[in-house]
Amino acid sequence: MHPDFRRPLLKPACRRLQPIAWAAAAALLVGCVTPPAVVPGADAKGKPDPAVKAVAATPPSPAGSAPGTVPGAIPPRPPEAGAPKAFAEVIKDARRDDGFLPVWRKDEKVWLEVAPDQIGKPMLVSVNVASSVGERGLYGSQMGPRWMAEFRKVGSQMLLVARQTGFRGNRDPATARAVAEAFSDSLIGSTPVASAPHPERKSVLIDASFLLGDLAGYSTRLEAAYRLPFTPDRANSYFDSTRAEPGLTALGANVHFAIPRIPAAPVFIPGAPPPPPRPTPPTTTGDPRSLFVGFVYNFRELPVQPMRAREADPRVGFFTDSYSDLSDDLRPNTRVHHLKRWRLEKADPAAALSEPRQPITYWLDKNIPARYRDTIRAGILEWNKAFERIGFKNAIVVRQQLDESPFNNMDAGHASVRWFVGADVGFAIGPSHSDPRSGEILDADIGMSDVFGRGARRLVSDDLPRPGAPLQETHSGLASIWDHGHDHSLCTYAMEAAGELHFAQDLLEARGDLDPASPEADAFVQAYIKDVTMHEVGHTLGLRHNFRSSTTVTRAQLQDEAFGTANGITNSVMDYTPFNVPVNGERKGQLNMTTLGAYDYWAIEYGYKPVDAKLPAADERQQMQAIAARSAADPRLAFADDADASIGLDPMVNVFDLGDDPLAWAAKRLALSRELWARTQDRGPKLGDEPLRLRRSVLEGFRQLGRMPDIVAKYVGGMHVERQPAGTTQQPVYRPVDPRQQRQALAFLSDALFKPESFDFRPEFLASLSPDFIEWDRGGPLGVPQAVLRLQTEALDRLMSPGAAQRLLDLPNYLPANQRAGAISLSEVYSTLSETVWSELKTGRSIDPMRRSLQRDHLRRVQSVLLRPSPMLPADAVSLTRLHAVELQSRLQQAVARKSASVETRAHLQESLGLLTEALRAAMQRG
Repeated sequence: MHPDFRRPLLKPACRRLQPIAWAAAAALLVGCVTPPAVVPGADAKGKPDPAVKAVAATPPSPAGSAPGTVPGAIPPRPPEAGAPKAFAEVIKDARRDDGFLPVWRKDEKVWLEVAPDQIGKPMLVSVNVASSVGERGLYGSQMGPRWMAEFRKVGSQMLLVARQTGFRGNRDPATARAVAEAFSDSLIGSTPVASAPHPERKSVLIDASFLLGDLAGYSTRLEAAYRLPFTPDRANSYFDSTRAEPGLTALGANVHFAIPRIPAAPVFIPGAPPPPPRPTPPTTTGDPRSLFVGFVYNFRELPVQPMRAREADPRVGFFTDSYSDLSDDLRPNTRVHHLKRWRLEKADPAAALSEPRQPITYWLDKNIPARYRDTIRAGILEWNKAFERIGFKNAIVVRQQLDESPFNNMDAGHASVRWFVGADVGFAIGPSHSDPRSGEILDADIGMSDVFGRGARRLVSDDLPRPGAPLQETHSGLASIWDHGHDHSLCTYAMEAAGELHFAQDLLEARGDLDPASPEADAFVQAYIKDVTMHEVGHTLGLRHNFRSSTTVTRAQLQDEAFGTANGITNSVMDYTPFNVPVNGERKGQLNMTTLGAYDYWAIEYGYKPVDAKLPAADERQQMQAIAARSAADPRLAFADDADASIGLDPMVNVFDLGDDPLAWAAKRLALSRELWARTQDRGPKLGDEPLRLRRSVLEGFRQLGRMPDIVAKYVGGMHVERQPAGTTQQPVYRPVDPRQQRQALAFLSDALFKPESFDFRPEFLASLSPDFIEWDRGGPLGVPQAVLRLQTEALDRLMSPGAAQRLLDLPNYLPANQRAGAISLSEVYSTLSETVWSELKTGRSIDPMRRSLQRDHLRRVQSVLLRPSPMLPADAVSLTRLHAVELQSRLQQAVARKSASVETRAHLQESLGLLTEALRAAMQRG
């Protein structure tokens, strides 16, 4: 889906490797789209089109060499004596496919014909990945980078140059010249001109084999995944298909990446510097030294008349094409943001409800299992309800790729839903490519993995997951998805929603409310698939996540099944929505999201409502602002995106929560997890069980609680945020959370998270949690104490962070003078934590092992502040930490003097006192 969380990638090693001879991979058939009523690569009835020709998958001659240092380029040939060969001589016996860039093919050779008027003319160039390695973020069916690029002929060389579009000065000729001199374009490919100009057309031929280098920079992704310098091997790479039509040329290629050998693991020498990272070779290939990646290279003509751009508004969540306009110095903020959206125009502008001139067409991949196709189709078409409200009938249409259809729907001619599998995969994603001049979406490909089936049930590791991991860390493969050229945040919805699905399934099955072999269970899964499909389609329509919408539905509405069926259990499918499983005693509501919410209708209206083309831009802007302004009076239209969730300031902005009281939601989820654990322990192992069944139920419960520390601790020092532009409302942008709620959050952590009773497992049950003994990498006993400590330390990290300290110190500045006395203070938070974590010091009783671990973790944080405080930590936080550390030291001294507890407790208290005393005596080292 749409990924703003990005990880930096390692630079590829500057190393030239000798080609390795390997057998060529099987061919992929690549095509592109004709008008929407006709299947790409098929006639009007969906039959294969003989006009789609596949290049013979003949491995090229091994005489080639590895590419040079220019991305996607090959070393220039030495100058030849005399003029280039005649056009007719070069293409003798070759076949021509006419299109945007005509394609000539002869055996394994492929040439592109470039006309004079195409040189220097911008086009959209993109690279998509049709097939890959199947692990660690390297999957097929993924969109790759895109550029607004152009051909430039320099002497006998043809350059493919990506235009820089981030800075512009188009409204002033002098500024435009200054911008051109200030910011550089980029060379992404280069190849010699292969022929003299055509006698009539004056076009020239270029050898397309320059695309068999690393145009897309994929070697960097391979190095990030494997810590090995895989290099493209042009000699054993080849084109397997081509397609050309008006406005689009697409070439499919299998590019071979290789290394000459797998280096030995570094040797650890005691006392020496740490060795470099150990290589992690591929595990899914026939030989770890060699792999093929299937690319689809797209050259798409940009619209002659760019679509009219529509300005973004902070109240409505759309992805944008953004740039800095330096045309004048009258605007202090040079940034311009245009919505990313499809061009949608009425066929009959005067009609209240009209078919579009060109519908948004989604092609369903032929690899989608037949049992899911109708549900995915329904999820796509659900969005037509929003378009009908603004006057479009059948704005979105869905077509099914036939099994015998030869075209590859990774070309840039249409939207698609692709189905893919992998060794460690479990996600869906909905990226798009757009025209940077206007924001018009020109290509979108939803990738959906087999997370709906066994992929969601697969345990990558027997270790419990780190609770509360940031979105980009929740799945190692997903976190490194190829993201260059996309404007979307990392979307983990399908993967994480699969965990929600199986938690709900396990609990309902344990209650006896759901038979896993029943039609009801199948309907349960299909409803989840529709939810994920609606979410990903929303991304391809231009919408960002909305992590505020779940808190705009009340807890009473969540228990009203009729309300949930008609309106949804959140106000946007762009949220991350958990299953609405009731606790005992609650009324049963709609279980999951099956329709669009109020926010979704409103966002589509803002992005796609048609306006008169003759209307001045200022008048259109005024109309759009009037639509956006409705959010001030309608709480259902509240919006917050990934950045809001990542900052962690507003407790009403969370992933996977439900209802208008996140604190109550956290308590409910703890109750449901404990119920699942209790029922699982009562059931115990049964003959014929899948080996990991019981372990998985324990994991699902902890996964539910993994978000609880962040949701609850966010209240302490939290601020409610209103996304309203200045002057549009009387409400403040920032409003401190009610002090009573902040204290309730601290009490919840004390009563629920820091007490071992919340995680009570019977010894005989833990002893029965079998791994899969057939697997080599099976781990050992399940580490429940370690999982509990991860939850607790997540809360400590949040409450004792420099950011939380600064906000707590700043809170009085946002309150009237008569309210400041009741505000929660940083000293109160530190004192409450110390007394809660070390509560046994008052009673003198023995300290549970889980509590001893929590206390050690708290003490480590106190020591860190006393000895080497973070430069980001406010000075008042350091002095308050020392104050409460001295108080803790006194209580530890009294507890040690009692000598009435167990030997483990006495040893723990003596060690803690010694460590704290040493830290208080030591000289502080300022960071």
